[in-house]
This record gives sequence, structure tokens and C-alpha cells, in this order.
Amino acid sequence: MSELADRVRTQRQVWAVPGSSHDRLMAIMRLALPAAILILIMLLALAPLTVGSDISFVLSKDRVELARERMRVTRATYRGEDSKGQPFQLTAGSAVQVTSRDPVVKLTSLAAQIQLPDGPATINAGRGRYDMDSEKVNIDGPVLFRAADGYQMQTRDVGIDLVTRMVASEGAVDGTMPLGTFTSDHFTADLTNRIVVLKGRARLHIVQGQSKAAR
Repeated sequence: MSELADRVRTQRQVWAVPGSSHDRLMAIMRLALPAAILILIMLLALAPLTVGSDISFVLSKDRVELARERMRVTRATYRGEDSKGQPFQLTAGSAVQVTSRDPVVKLTSLAAQIQLPDGPATINAGRGRYDMDSEKVNIDGPVLFRAADGYQMQTRDVGIDLVTRMVASEGAVDGTMPLGTFTSDHFTADLTNRIVVLKGRARLHIVQGQSKAAR
């Protein structure tokens, strides 16, 4: 076996061992996107999604590339069920750690889908960064949530602190629901206590009769 092949095999083994960067990345992806769905569903007055420690999931990777100590996971997919038995799927177009000295994993094409009682709910984001040292995830750019029963919300530039379990958006929030529409400058959320706060010029516009028409 060539020296390059030995190196590739060794790097893949290191990437896959318990507690490795890959292991932590899977944990982050498993938590971050369901957590984002939890916040949005709570914000839209749906039943909260409880993600417990008994989540099971399967990881599927199209390929792993190695170049100059850089690890690239292409099209990572995570499937499982939450504690209510609702199936979900998380995908990332790519997850790249530029060098072993850089604690930041760059994520692209983030998406999640969960099957709720009223139909599927989805959340999509273009790109993000996971800092393994600080245990923080930053979603850069737009974040869009849609549910089958007419709920929709969009914001941008969302930060998730996995240590304190706090989430905040820097961008404005606007959305629709069966009762009408809502807007605010940004939001914060406490995942531990399940509290979501709309901040800065929060507005709710209720359309009379719209709730009945949506049924």
C-alpha cells in the first residue's frame, strides 16, 4: 500500500474515532438544525419539538476527500426520529475543515425536514460555520422555515451557542401563520427554558376569518 493510501486511511480513522472532529460535527448537526426547527415551531405557536437524548440517526456520506490536511465531507445526510417518533432528515452539501489547526468547520447547503402531524416542515439555510473550540454555530445569510399548514418564517444571520443553549438572530424576522402575519427586528431564544422573545418593533397583524379559511 502506498504512503498516500496509508495517510488517507489514517486520516479517515482519526476522523471517525469517538470524540473526533467528525463525531462532534455529527452531534452539532443533530442538535443545531432540530434546535432551529424547535425555535421556529415554538415561535409560530405549534407544539414544541422535543429532541431528547434517545434520538437515533444514520449518517450517509457520498465521499470524503483529503488534501493537505484538509478534510471535506460531501453531502452528509442524517436521518432519525425525535422523542415523539417523528422522523427527520438533516443534510449538508459539504462540511470542510480547512486544516487540522483551524477549529472552524464550514458548512454549506444546510437543510432539514421533519414530519409533523399536519405534514412536513422544512428549514433551509445557505451556509454556516461551526467553531469546535467555542462550540458555537453561526448561520450566515437567510434562514427559511415552511410548514405544510401555512406557517412560514424567514430571518437571517442566526447564532447558536451550544454551551448556553441560547439562540439569536441578527436579521429581521417576518412570517405568516393562519391568524395573519408577524414581524420584528430580531429574536432570541432560550432552548433550555423554551422561551422565545421577539425584539424590536414586534408586530402581529391578525386577519379576521383567515384562521377559519385556512382550515
